[in-house]
Amino acid sequence: MDTLKIRDAADVEAAVRAAIASEQPLEIVGHGSKRSVGHTMATNAVLDVSALNAVTSYEPNELIITMQAGAPLADVLSLIDSKNQEFAFDPMDTSVLLGTAAGQGTIGGMIGAGLAGPRRIKAGGARDHLLGAHAVSGFGDSFKAGGKVVKNVTGYDLCKLLAGSWGTLAVMTEVTLKVMPKAEAERTLVLRGLDDVAANRAMTAALGSPYDVSGAAHVPHSAFKATEGALGALGPAGQAVTLLRLEGITVSAAHRAASLAALLKPFGAADLVEDAASAALWRAVRDVTPFAAGGPLGAWPVWRIVCPPASGGAFGQALARETGGDVIYDWGGGLIWAALPPSADAHAALLRQRVTAIDGHATLLRAPDAVRRAVDVFHPQTDGVAALAERVRHSFDPKHILNRGRLTRTAIS
Repeated sequence: MDTLKIRDAADVEAAVRAAIASEQPLEIVGHGSKRSVGHTMATNAVLDVSALNAVTSYEPNELIITMQAGAPLADVLSLIDSKNQEFAFDPMDTSVLLGTAAGQGTIGGMIGAGLAGPRRIKAGGARDHLLGAHAVSGFGDSFKAGGKVVKNVTGYDLCKLLAGSWGTLAVMTEVTLKVMPKAEAERTLVLRGLDDVAANRAMTAALGSPYDVSGAAHVPHSAFKATEGALGALGPAGQAVTLLRLEGITVSAAHRAASLAALLKPFGAADLVEDAASAALWRAVRDVTPFAAGGPLGAWPVWRIVCPPASGGAFGQALARETGGDVIYDWGGGLIWAALPPSADAHAALLRQRVTAIDGHATLLRAPDAVRRAVDVFHPQTDGVAALAERVRHSFDPKHILNRGRLTRTAIS
């Protein structure tokens, strides 16, 4: 496979134009941490953008940071942490789930995948914090969308389309993101022993309360298969836990935690976990450590299911019962991680039928190559949505040069 290593944005533009002229599709790669997600791409040429790895501007007082797309996410997080700031959408580290080397994710990969963590229910996703981007389209032209301020935006906010596009619209070269101050304190209430439906009700009650909950997750007892780390330390072994996070200044977080515990008394007594220990719990939820590639369920396909939160508990419970799989709930039941026993289609037919019935969608985030060739990795779109998506793609990349075949099993010519 040919690998094109670029030095700057001008090189990206030249490489894309050469690919168009030779009708040679390109696979866009940073460090390849999410390369196993999606379908095998219809190309034998790789555009390596890892050299675009600089932080070009950081203004802590203005809460904005501008970086090249190949900048390592771990380095950027360390930089903004030194100023007691963070990305509020809680970006996921996929290395645990996918079994890749730690610290290999890039800023461009984070935006292209659009995988937000537990704070999504409060702060939104990556696209909500993306202020601007420089990129090269499938025409081989550089363009700029958005800017470094939120106000005075007119016209189409094109940079939002890049979030979650998996590199199929343009090659990002530089992006600007909002950062936010870290909370002074963090408190997590832990309810034990609830079944999935009862936990769903408890999370719904918490999120509907005035106590500003920033995380609501449930780990059923069956998901604790030799789980280690922060979640495993909750004990007793194998007991389901429901987690509710509150953040803010110390006095406020403590007061809201006590008030929420009183509100949730019908669901049982709540234990309290604070600060560093609480943060470790939410990292484990964010990165789906019970389904780690190196753990007992590492050989099982893993689905990422988004559905109406009120339907999550009943849906996940039924799915686990029908397939013999395990599930974990985040976003108050709106996000379900499902590890299902290995099969030729990763239970796609059953899962897609069930999730479509509740107006949700499912993505096969981890599976062997043979399974990814046999099923649609990304949820099939309705005819109207598919036609709209194709018009958008064609307006950015009419020759389908960029990441051809990643989103669909049948590559578009």
